[in-house]
Amino acid sequence: MVETITLSDGHTMPSIGLGVYLNEECAEACRVALQNGYRMIDGARYYENEVQVGVGVGKSGVKREDVFITSKVFHEDFTYDGTTAALKDSIANLGSCKSYLPNNLYGLQDSAIGGKDARLAAYRALLDGKASGMIKSVGVSNYSAKHIEEIREAGLDMPVVNQIELHPFCQQKPIVDYCRKNNIIVQAYSPLVRGAFDNQVIQELSTKYSKDPAQILVRWSLQRGFVPLPKSSQPERIISNGQVFGWEIEPTDMAKLDALDRGKEGAVTWNPVDVD
Repeated sequence: MVETITLSDGHTMPSIGLGVYLNEECAEACRVALQNGYRMIDGARYYENEVQVGVGVGKSGVKREDVFITSKVFHEDFTYDGTTAALKDSIANLGSCKSYLPNNLYGLQDSAIGGKDARLAAYRALLDGKASGMIKSVGVSNYSAKHIEEIREAGLDMPVVNQIELHPFCQQKPIVDYCRKNNIIVQAYSPLVRGAFDNQVIQELSTKYSKDPAQILVRWSLQRGFVPLPKSSQPERIISNGQVFGWEIEPTDMAKLDALDRGKEGAVTWNPVDVD
């Protein structure tokens, strides 16, 4: 049973989700995930598979109101009108979901790009989308503290989520600390380090706990208070990546994983959090 957490706006969100970044088998992946306990799908317009997400949710047999769906607007649409149009298009794309309800969360992807004025214009559009009932919650992605402070200084409601790359090799501690102090939930993308499981510590803990390396990494993320978004198109991997409840990594072993942090050098994706 997937646990849930409460966002600062009062809505609840599952503590783990399926990432569908550029997944060509997205509909099937969503169906498998939802039929095996997942209740959150993390998508984005850039992934070009929102329609498939809707199809997968519909085929899963899980009620739409029980599924938390995230999508994100790309920086190329960072104007007020562009973001509003993107939001409406996402709703149309996802409309193949049975018993369609508004997106649970809509955010700004690669959102440090474009400059302050563009970021704020796009963010205002999302807040208005929430006010009109098109979405339930508003978040951001790849925001550093200075980018979120722009929102505060503009007198706007703060985001409920910040989605960033997070795993033992890239722990982004300054951003994480800022988000925690400001009651912003941190979602972790690339929690599986894109399959780079050959680290000795990860292998040793995999043997010790009789769990595969991916499960060790997802469990580390959960115990650190993050919301991991593991991606896979393989049914058996999707299922095993979600089997991370009912057991824990011991504190001494968590410390071993924590010690793997390499800061920015540990990133496996292009991380735009330092963009002006």
